[in-house]
Amino acid sequence: MASALTDKLSRLVKEMRGQARITEANVQDMLREVRMALLEADVALPVVRDFIARVKDKALGQEVLGSLSPGQALVGIVHRELVATMGEGVADINLQAQPPAVILMAGLQGAGKTTTTAKLAKHLIDKRKKKVLTVSGDVYRPAAIEQLKMVTKQAGAEWFPSTPDQKPVDIARAAIDYARKQYFDVLLVDTAGRLAIDEALMREIKELHAVLNPVETLFVVDAMQGQDAINTAKAFKEALPLTGIILTKTDGDSRGGAALSVRQITGAPIKFAGTSEKIDGLEVFDAERHAGRILGMGDILALVEQVTAGVDMEAAQKLAAKVKSGGFDLSDFLSQIQQMKSMGGLSSLMDKLPAQMQAKAGQVDMDKAERDVRRKEGIIQSMTPLERRKPELIKATRKRRIAAGAGVHVQEVNRLLNEFEQMQGMMKKMKGGGLMKMMKRMGGGGKGMPKMPF
Repeated sequence: MASALTDKLSRLVKEMRGQARITEANVQDMLREVRMALLEADVALPVVRDFIARVKDKALGQEVLGSLSPGQALVGIVHRELVATMGEGVADINLQAQPPAVILMAGLQGAGKTTTTAKLAKHLIDKRKKKVLTVSGDVYRPAAIEQLKMVTKQAGAEWFPSTPDQKPVDIARAAIDYARKQYFDVLLVDTAGRLAIDEALMREIKELHAVLNPVETLFVVDAMQGQDAINTAKAFKEALPLTGIILTKTDGDSRGGAALSVRQITGAPIKFAGTSEKIDGLEVFDAERHAGRILGMGDILALVEQVTAGVDMEAAQKLAAKVKSGGFDLSDFLSQIQQMKSMGGLSSLMDKLPAQMQAKAGQVDMDKAERDVRRKEGIIQSMTPLERRKPELIKATRKRRIAAGAGVHVQEVNRLLNEFEQMQGMMKKMKGGGLMKMMKRMGGGGKGMPKMPF
């Protein structure tokens, strides 16, 4: 997300690196570039003006005059002001209400309300251990009710049936009554959207709000919407007492302006961001971490969380024991490939690296690397359990059979076996205390080894 903004700000920092100090003269050039970067990222003009005024005030302030370099000072100031613009800290969902806590989902058609409703249900079930019911009040879009039913099932929540011939207000009353009787903790209400703001939509959603009296009224906005997001945000703010915002499609090729604009326009905190199309692709929004991503600092904490969530710790401990005993085989290699896929694949992990590391890794064709990983998985899955345990049994006839089963050439089977053999050799060296010897050869050396930077 916000790749264009990230590129511009990163380039600006590099350009200022050679200058000795932030001065009245160079700060004007710096702010002009920042202003252009924000406007090109579709940030609303009033938000840009306010942001630039705050950065200028801090940049020319006493606190920066003694800094080592303008580049470092700029990153610090812009980072702090980005965080302030998007809302400091983390604003998770509020469920302090007599059950069921009702959450109303509002927004335009196409913003991803229905999918986001199911993602939020999944989040509440997994992270907050709540019993969740969903209901659709969208009686205008024929597929909306069925779509919510399908994604609710994927999320592991319960769906309350509704039909297009019912009134949204009647659906809401029936759903609340059912949720109370069946002791649900949370009721998520998906509402109708329109392609544009109109009076009928706003009147209907106001009526729904009055009937439901929700503990949370969440405005779902498409991060790729650009300047339109601001107009939509204003209209919904005037119609409803918004308590939070969910940004969807933040993994798309968006300019990032919506994230910087909607918080200031509505006054409501950004509570969640949709990070992928998967049902678990919703994360609690953290302004500080998001600002770090925009400035190309990456989000190492999110990377650690993603890896931790995707790793089966029991399997990892078993693997460590196998490596130690020298029993690592192709089945273990396959399980490592599958664990990486469960983390979202290489590209998903790459997105959270700092810009400099991404640039270095960017020299690698990620699509080709992902295809190569899938091909390896196919080759190993075409082997018998015995062949995975004892790769030395795989001679010409077996190689041809495995290649045919995986849909690859025999040379690719040979390449995988060679790579695996090298890996086994390296692991044997590590097992026998050879790791320290290898480090010494590379110039590391036992007690005098330098501290790792993490």
